[in-house]
Amino acid sequence: MKSQTKVIRRSPLLKDLIRDKWMYFMLLPGLIYFVIFKYVPMYGVIIAFQDYKPHLGMLNSNWVGLKHFQRFFSEPQFWELFRNTALLAVYNLAFFFPLPIVLSLMMNEVRRERFKRWVQTLIYVPHFVSWVVVVGVFYMLLTTEGGIINELLFLVTGVKIAFLLEPEWFRTMIVTQSIWKEVGWGTIIFLAALSGVDLQLYEAARMDGANRWRQVWHITLPAIRGTIIILLILRLGSFMDSGFEHIFLMLTSTNRDVGEVFDTYVYVKGLTQSQFSYSAAVGLFKSVIGLVLVMGANWMAKKFGEEGVY
Repeated sequence: MKSQTKVIRRSPLLKDLIRDKWMYFMLLPGLIYFVIFKYVPMYGVIIAFQDYKPHLGMLNSNWVGLKHFQRFFSEPQFWELFRNTALLAVYNLAFFFPLPIVLSLMMNEVRRERFKRWVQTLIYVPHFVSWVVVVGVFYMLLTTEGGIINELLFLVTGVKIAFLLEPEWFRTMIVTQSIWKEVGWGTIIFLAALSGVDLQLYEAARMDGANRWRQVWHITLPAIRGTIIILLILRLGSFMDSGFEHIFLMLTSTNRDVGEVFDTYVYVKGLTQSQFSYSAAVGLFKSVIGLVLVMGANWMAKKFGEEGVY
């Protein structure tokens, strides 16, 4: 009797999993983190459509449909919150997002490796400082009661400015603090992208007579264009996230009209006033805006020939 050998055909995905099993194994911690802390909590979104009572739980609370959304959109404070949140997001996008790119291009031109590493260390350190410390440092610098900046202003002009109390300075301070704390950390991805640029392109450009500016414009920037677009799309996903801790620490009774944003509003309504369903509806509205912006930006990127996120 002729023996028959059974041929087992493996799918391309299975072959990749077997061949690169250790690389996929390294993805497990990040995958587990996102599943536990990002996807599983999404189940709690249903309380935005309920009159949630903690003693009844999510399964037994009464369904109210879009009641909380209708209440939120009809609140007199809605447009103030939307304006404050959107303005801070636009300022961060306009002033904060380009700076890591510019700083990366400047650092890429540095040829002394020791000096370059020293600068990198110096600008990375603020990322690891908590917002409590950052706000405290700015308070000591800007306060009218002995703040060094106000003391210098007083010596030069004879007047002091209440930066921490006057509403017109609030957004400027928020953006400035964000830049000081995170701009250095934001250069990591761009520097990694720049390290992959073929050096022969620069040599060929120099032989053709291109100066440093022309090399940056025609070689360096096109090389990291894809990275810039992807990070911009991802940034739009958190467009309405102003940073609760940062904003909350900077709020005072005098600047609340320009400083109250969706994040602090959710905290007040959800935790201090126990309006869990209402605050969940506000948070869901903010997340939907981020989703729409990401999908729209990704569609635009593909329309203009870029890869996009998906």
